[in-house]
Amino acid sequence: MITGLMLTQVLLPLVLIVWMAIAPLRNVMGFWLQAAVTATVLWAIANMGLWILPPWWTPYLYGLLFIIALGIGWRWHKPTQKMPSNWLGWVLVTSLVAFGVFAGNEAVSSWLGQFPPSLPSVNLSFPLRGGDYLILNGGSDIRINAHLKTMDESVPRFRAYRGNGYAVDIVQIDRFGWRATGILPRDLSAYKIYGQPVLAPCDGQIIQAVDHLPDMQIPEVDRENLAGNHVILRCDDIDILLAHFRPQSLAVQAGVNVKVGDRLAEVGNSGASNEPHLHIHAQRPGLANTPFSGDPLPMSFDGRFLVRGDRLIK
Repeated sequence: MITGLMLTQVLLPLVLIVWMAIAPLRNVMGFWLQAAVTATVLWAIANMGLWILPPWWTPYLYGLLFIIALGIGWRWHKPTQKMPSNWLGWVLVTSLVAFGVFAGNEAVSSWLGQFPPSLPSVNLSFPLRGGDYLILNGGSDIRINAHLKTMDESVPRFRAYRGNGYAVDIVQIDRFGWRATGILPRDLSAYKIYGQPVLAPCDGQIIQAVDHLPDMQIPEVDRENLAGNHVILRCDDIDILLAHFRPQSLAVQAGVNVKVGDRLAEVGNSGASNEPHLHIHAQRPGLANTPFSGDPLPMSFDGRFLVRGDRLIK
């Protein structure tokens, strides 16, 4: 799924940009409609893309290439008529309109997902320090936060994990935007975030701590223990789950009280993790036998609602 999304966010923009430059529609209506649809698709992909491969600055490059392609297309293929002159031209225009409506819906929906839902939210301290971090999943729309699928009440298996709904996934990147050495390395230590200390995001008590599960080898995931090594930290009446720790890295145990900034564990790749990253979510306390089943709550970090594509320097 991730590989398919990455291919889409690379190939589709390039195809549309090259088409704009070398073979735009030859009528004024079609040319500017094509330009508008291309811009809308680029906006949608910029919002929804997982910008770890290629890196976060790629949408800005696409924007520059689009402006260049628009200039080339107009200069070298300037349309001489206002409207399509044959049925094929009208088919292309109609197809562009339909595609544009779809792309526009995706763009607007993913943009609206960058605003927090109208629910009580939890303000936390960011749980990582000493680096440049990128948000992979976060937001209030499923297009930019895959965790929201667990709030679908029609799927029985999701009910035990619905507290996951507004979760945030975090990776670390270098100054060039790369999160690892290589494209999809199997060596976990090749990932910038692997082994980074995870800090308590709020004052509270550890009510659950798991530390014995192995790191998964990429691309394998543990479907039986989705959170992998993790802690549940109860802050007042809210449970905070931090997950996918490196085995034997836990610095706390159940029953211990912690303060903001206390070391909890280290980022790993245990559980249902595609690659090393930190998962965090807030929820109302769940049931004893399904601790991740509480009502999900949106989070802000130091007052900021984080969404896919956001970067933080800590």
